[in-house]
Amino acid sequence: MKRIGILTSGGDCQGLNAAIRGVAKGLYEHYGKDVEIYGIQDGYRGLIHGEYKLMDRDNFSGILTLGGTILGTSRQPFKMMRQIEDDKVDKVRNMKENYKKMKLDCLVVLGGNGTHKTANLLSEEGLNVVSLPKTIDNDVWGTEMTFGFHSAAEIATNVIDCIHTTATSHGRIFIVEVMGHKVGWLTLQAGIAGGADVILLPEIPYDVNKVVKVLRRRNERGSRFSILAVAEGALSKEEAAMSKKEFKAARASMEFPSISYRLAHELSERLSQEIRVVVPGHFQRGGSPCPYDRVLSTRFGTAAAQLIINKNYGNMVALQNGEIVPVPLKEVAGKLKTVPTDCSLIRSARDIGVSFGD
Repeated sequence: MKRIGILTSGGDCQGLNAAIRGVAKGLYEHYGKDVEIYGIQDGYRGLIHGEYKLMDRDNFSGILTLGGTILGTSRQPFKMMRQIEDDKVDKVRNMKENYKKMKLDCLVVLGGNGTHKTANLLSEEGLNVVSLPKTIDNDVWGTEMTFGFHSAAEIATNVIDCIHTTATSHGRIFIVEVMGHKVGWLTLQAGIAGGADVILLPEIPYDVNKVVKVLRRRNERGSRFSILAVAEGALSKEEAAMSKKEFKAARASMEFPSISYRLAHELSERLSQEIRVVVPGHFQRGGSPCPYDRVLSTRFGTAAAQLIINKNYGNMVALQNGEIVPVPLKEVAGKLKTVPTDCSLIRSARDIGVSFGD
């Protein structure tokens, strides 16, 4: 009898259930009744505290189009995994003990960057681990695409599309804040797809004077409105020159709820147009996965099942050159896939007149 544990960790996104379904169906197809799948509740927290249940085939039926995760999820910072806190819980020891208590042959982990750091830690501790890359940020190293990204991009693009009509009607400047603290893949994709005039990314520090110049030029050309797609992690050139400590202190003392509101204030002091800020926030994580993510999640899930069948542990399934391939966890953990400032998407956007504030 094969025993497999599955958990989802970190922020939720579309496609998690489709991926879980892919893993389960792939295992059931191969092993039939000779496999038990344990659903671990609320991510690594469930593995730490022994919160899990034996699943059956029916649990994986009808979830292909369902958003969120049937297993629940939580954020467990990697930097705290080896620290003993006030509750006196040794997290790593507990996870290993619960793995053994369930008599698992493999632990399947679905998550983003922080999740993969812990997955690699558990692999180095001797556990059999296979992982799948999920995040709306598309910032997991080693894979061209993560599931959840395309669904979130569709939602963010739809927000920008809807803003166009009200922006045109009132002749306003709209700032749409898109998720992405450290990388700008989602903002870049949605910004281009939605026809934003300015796109501000964490990878390209902006000069507010350059942004003002672009907006004034649009007014001079007769454009009644302008739309800015701004990543929540966008930063000014002044902030980019700060040390990490200085930057954290500056953001902590910022009087505005987010960078978009600060930018709106700075622009309002220089421009006569009305400025509005739209923050779709967690809408970008919600709802059903788009067809692309349903397919990608299924491909990742069945590939993870094959890694388990072949006992090819210690790997993350990844998309490279259109094919699903294994990538060692030790190569993935701790690495961030940022937007190259000279990539073709950036060049294409610049070619049609999009400003990046630089």
